Amino acid sequence: MTKITVGLVDDHDLFRKSLALMVQSFVGYQVIVDAANGKALQEKLTVAPDIMLIDVEMPVMNGRATAQWLRQAHPRMKLVALSMNDQEGVVLQMIRAGCCSYLLKDISPEELERALHEVYHRNYYNSDLRQQNLATLMLNPEAGDKLSDKERVFLEWVCSELTYEQIARKMGVTVRTVDGYRESLFAKWGVGSRTGLALEAVRRGVVRL
Repeated sequence: MTKITVGLVDDHDLFRKSLALMVQSFVGYQVIVDAANGKALQEKLTVAPDIMLIDVEMPVMNGRATAQWLRQAHPRMKLVALSMNDQEGVVLQMIRAGCCSYLLKDISPEELERALHEVYHRNYYNSDLRQQNLATLMLNPEAGDKLSDKERVFLEWVCSELTYEQIARKMGVTVRTVDGYRESLFAKWGVGSRTGLALEAVRRGVVRL
């Protein structure tokens, strides 16, 4: 059986080596490269893996720069951010840099394996997506795609680093109106956070990075 190949970029040696052992324990997965930062990865990468797990905060060449380079140099590689940093702005930066999922390092091994499976087979994993809606979305990808022009504009700004108050000013509406767009989209897409909205907007092609 051909194995799904994985690469790891993280500046904490113990975590990186432990993570490699964990991924290797998943049936059908093989770690073929690991590096302490993006610059070291550039020097070591000879065969591109199917999936690259990327830490956000690294010296020399951080996660955002690493993801941007990989997106250009290996556009078919699937990029996943893996970090302890859950700040909204940082998450959005990594999504815009080309990551198709953003995972926190305290997730369970079971969720990590599920995320790798979804990323490899569906090019996407959104941990915020409510599981009861996942089957519906897979069977009917157009479910929830009926958006107003204002909602589409709002989603473009959601994928930026602007606050909701700044988005309201850009759109020339009140913060309460922006809150209405957000809550409507939460309900349509079965998510509950800005990160979830951003990932869904990219997956559905509403926003192109």
